[in-house]
Amino acid sequence: MAFCSKLPLTFTALALIAFSSSALAEQPQPSRVRGAIQAVDGETVTIKSREGADVNLHIASSMGVTGVAKVALADIKVGSFIGATSVPEPDGTEKAVEVHVFPENMRGSGEGSQPYDLLPKSSMTNATVDRTKAAANDGQSLTLKYKGGEKKVVIGPDTPVVTFVPGDKSELKAGAQVIAFATKRPDGSLEARRMLVGRDGITPPM
Repeated sequence: MAFCSKLPLTFTALALIAFSSSALAEQPQPSRVRGAIQAVDGETVTIKSREGADVNLHIASSMGVTGVAKVALADIKVGSFIGATSVPEPDGTEKAVEVHVFPENMRGSGEGSQPYDLLPKSSMTNATVDRTKAAANDGQSLTLKYKGGEKKVVIGPDTPVVTFVPGDKSELKAGAQVIAFATKRPDGSLEARRMLVGRDGITPPM
């Protein structure tokens, strides 16, 4: 999969999904707006957020766009570097609610495990698949290893599994499912600096 000149934009978008470094932690962090594009009018995009609000975002001239494409659970192998958002189950296991497979040239992005804002009590773990074994109902149990720790997550057969591909602003159309990374401008309005766009009707699950 060739990322060529668009790799820096792709990397930055995924770095935002991952976890901020200690240096960035002192700066205002982008907020995530998840939802469907309602309209694009010149330099403004309107997103119907998953909470039901219409959010107007200014499109930054340098905004990077990354596509989110579906892949198969079988594409996850021992040695794959992945991100998994998971939630704790009553029996103590961690159930993956989404998995994103990083391209090889993004191995190591945001490595570690941290709280995440997708769902209550959810966390995101970016790590290398160390072991796999079959789980109930045709799922997979993965042991993920990262610097300083490991986590076991269970992926069900219906868990969304995606990867990242180069994208561009032409994909910003009404109906597209997106995650926008927005920062506040001096006048209080929001500006989209990065955006993930689902391909072929996919809703970016992370």
